[in-house]
Amino acid sequence: MTTTATTDPPADAAADRRRWLALAVVMTASFMDLVDVTIVNIAMPSIRKDIGASFSTLQWITEGYALAFAAGLITGGRLGDIYGRRRVFLLGMSGFTLASMLCGIAGDPQLLVAARVLQGATAALMVPQVLAIVHATFPAHERGKVFGMFGAIVGLGAVSGPILGALLTQWNLFGLEWRPIFLVNLPVGIAGLVLGRRYIQESRAPQALGLDLVGVALATCGLLMLLYPLTQGRELGWPLWGFASMGGSVLVFAAFVAYERYKTRKDGSPLVELSLFKVKSFAAGIGIEVAFGIACGVFFLIWTLYMQIGLGWSALRAGLTGIPFSLAVSAAAGLSVQKLVPRFGRKVLQAGALSMAAGVLLYIWESGHYGTQIASWQMALPLVVMGLGMGLIVAPLTETVLAEVPKEHSGSASGLINTTQQLGNAVGLGLVSVVFFDAVDEGAVARGRAGEAFGDAFRHGMWWVAGVLGLVLALMFALPRKAATAPGGPGGGTGEGALGEGAAGDTVPAQQQAKEPAPVA
Repeated sequence: MTTTATTDPPADAAADRRRWLALAVVMTASFMDLVDVTIVNIAMPSIRKDIGASFSTLQWITEGYALAFAAGLITGGRLGDIYGRRRVFLLGMSGFTLASMLCGIAGDPQLLVAARVLQGATAALMVPQVLAIVHATFPAHERGKVFGMFGAIVGLGAVSGPILGALLTQWNLFGLEWRPIFLVNLPVGIAGLVLGRRYIQESRAPQALGLDLVGVALATCGLLMLLYPLTQGRELGWPLWGFASMGGSVLVFAAFVAYERYKTRKDGSPLVELSLFKVKSFAAGIGIEVAFGIACGVFFLIWTLYMQIGLGWSALRAGLTGIPFSLAVSAAAGLSVQKLVPRFGRKVLQAGALSMAAGVLLYIWESGHYGTQIASWQMALPLVVMGLGMGLIVAPLTETVLAEVPKEHSGSASGLINTTQQLGNAVGLGLVSVVFFDAVDEGAVARGRAGEAFGDAFRHGMWWVAGVLGLVLALMFALPRKAATAPGGPGGGTGEGALGEGAAGDTVPAQQQAKEPAPVA
């Protein structure tokens, strides 16, 4: 994780209209990635029915992507610094397009999971280059406009992903069922590759940090030892080796920490800058990012399964039901950054956590009160309350967590924040086996009462979500009362991470460094 100096483009480049075509390519890549995260959940029941995927396989379809993406983010950014952002970006886009094709033609669950892991890994090459390419292409005075465009793309991806997924699944184009949700990436990816090779200029970091492949291997191994038995344990009857694996993951994580300390002493280029955790607010912020990711990972998957399998709704109806939520997230996110956080500081995030928890509790009550007869319009109120709360959190969270981090470490801190967001989501998806599927009454399902069984499991899972949000609220008391602001944007620093590195002397708005506001189902 580095903070690198990238000089402003020369005047003639600033006047070159070709740079706007380069911007269109990298923004399209970001949009592809955002939509791919949100589009899949809505098609889960169709995938399960078509290829006979088990519930644990459904978890891995999303969990595998999130884990591969998180594990490769920081390394992907460094590869761009070393070998050229354009080169690595095009490599990532090529791989992402190929993986999308493999997802679309997958005939069995295992191949689909493998293709999703490849998608996540190649997205980790592609996405970190985006803002780095912007910094290398646009002069400082134009970047504010560009970052505003990225904010719009983030909002558009959050809203359009579920609807696009629902429509493509519902239309059953050419009898392909759910497959067009992946195949739609092929023409977009091919066009992006052709235009990217022509219009994106190459750039590198003058002083890039080295790779930490051992650190990546240890972290990934530890996570797999934790998540695999957590996800598969229910279907396998919770074997003893699963608990041994989860216990052994603690030792692997301890080895990871020891190696990172050694790597710091050796060449100063660890995967994780451990000294950052000496900053109390940052350590608490990382805890918030992980916990919030867990809550989102649990909610969005069980919500989709509840609506489509439990209530028997079509993909289109489920997708349309989520529109009030997406709109509420987008509205509250813009309001929180522009108006509320500068005045009220961390109280805005705390209000967001309380609002989300209130929406969850309201949803639990409505689900129990109306039972299987609940209508989409009756879900609108709890979804709006939850969406407003999420919007108050996701937009200002990163800059608040970075507020007390020393400037020279802001890039490393930002990269770690974006990584832990995705790791939390992967852990949450793994926990669905425990908090949802374990609560499904299989006897009731066999007797034709799937709606009641999935409704009960949904409410059980939502109580877990409410509990995790309570932890998020408690950790927020360790955040700075006021978020630091910097000229040129509300964010506190430049940053490597999910979207790349900032140029020296400029600030990347931290809420725009995040990959997406929330993985909307």
